Amino acid sequence: MTTSSRTLGDCFSTFEYSAFRLETLDDYSQSGGVDAYHAFLAGEEQPAEYRGAGWVATVAEATSSGKRMYRVHILARPLTDYLRFELAWGYHRNMAAGEEFFILDTTDQENPIPQAPDFWLFDDRTVAAMNYDGNGKYLGADFLDTSRLPEFRTYRDTAMAQAVPFTEWWAQYSA
Repeated sequence: MTTSSRTLGDCFSTFEYSAFRLETLDDYSQSGGVDAYHAFLAGEEQPAEYRGAGWVATVAEATSSGKRMYRVHILARPLTDYLRFELAWGYHRNMAAGEEFFILDTTDQENPIPQAPDFWLFDDRTVAAMNYDGNGKYLGADFLDTSRLPEFRTYRDTAMAQAVPFTEWWAQYSA
């Protein structure tokens, strides 16, 4: 781990061409969008503040300038309530801003990278390992030493090679 004063926010402001995210958890419900999650569970409309969240502007600004933001979520069916929310509301909202999503469904296959943590990989040169508690609450990011780049590039490449575009997966399994 490297000690640095940089933040994830800095990385989203300064990355040059790509930001990749690997998601491995079934529940991030304590990490933001809590009110929207509760509205989803109650069958209510999406709150306006959720639809227009700052993250959407970050994604739109990056993708409109030609940068790629994309992620793979490793998951298994049946989906948790949180995953139903994230995929139905969050992914569709972010796709409209230009983010790309892929699903690596491990329902009928083994996870090819079970040791991979949640992380962001910026421009193939900066790794931010994401830390969460057992309830899906975000605890912060550790910026890893560049000696770990090959490991995280392999995680990304393996996930992408076995994942399917979200829209295809969603068309088959959203019911």
